Amino acid sequence: MRGKDEVRGSLFSYVELEQRVRPDHPLRTIRAIVNAALAEMSAEFDALYPPTGRDSIPPKRLLRGLLLQAFYSIRSERQLVERIDFDLLFRWFVGLGVDDPVWDATTFTKNRDRLLGGEIAGRFLATVVAQPKVRALLSTEHFSVDGTLLEAWASTKSFRPKDGSGPPPDAGRNGEQDFRGQKRRNETHASTTDPDAKLFRK
Repeated sequence: MRGKDEVRGSLFSYVELEQRVRPDHPLRTIRAIVNAALAEMSAEFDALYPPTGRDSIPPKRLLRGLLLQAFYSIRSERQLVERIDFDLLFRWFVGLGVDDPVWDATTFTKNRDRLLGGEIAGRFLATVVAQPKVRALLSTEHFSVDGTLLEAWASTKSFRPKDGSGPPPDAGRNGEQDFRGQKRRNETHASTTDPDAKLFRK
């Protein structure tokens, strides 16, 4: 029997938000680590906010939101707030219920600047790294990657012997050239299109 494409509105939802996130989702492990780190920083959060006044965005939810922004490469706070509004996974990770209102993007940015100004964000990351589950993943071994940038404006095909010897290249702007058996060095070869270009071997 063909199913009907009908949208049925319902007043109540009987599925908890926790059940909508699959048990093996990587964010479950991350959220447990993050919550343990945030629990250790509760006293620091109390010192950062005044005891009276209107409630602001809970710092724990704000920091969880910033983690999502980094994990999913979200370009702005406005896009992050929009994603939290409709994405149930984001709502669950941040700590919002299905019916909880999402903050305004400008309010989110203002409260984020308060945490960055109070150096809370740096201490939060340090506390996360100090968690036992995270420490087991870290290593004291170091390695380096060569990221040398070479600006090349000449093709290797344009390198010809300085004395004019050697077979001519094939016809065309970027004609084929056979370098097998040739020893090419900067002392003996030069580019015909860019005299300043040099041969380089890593």
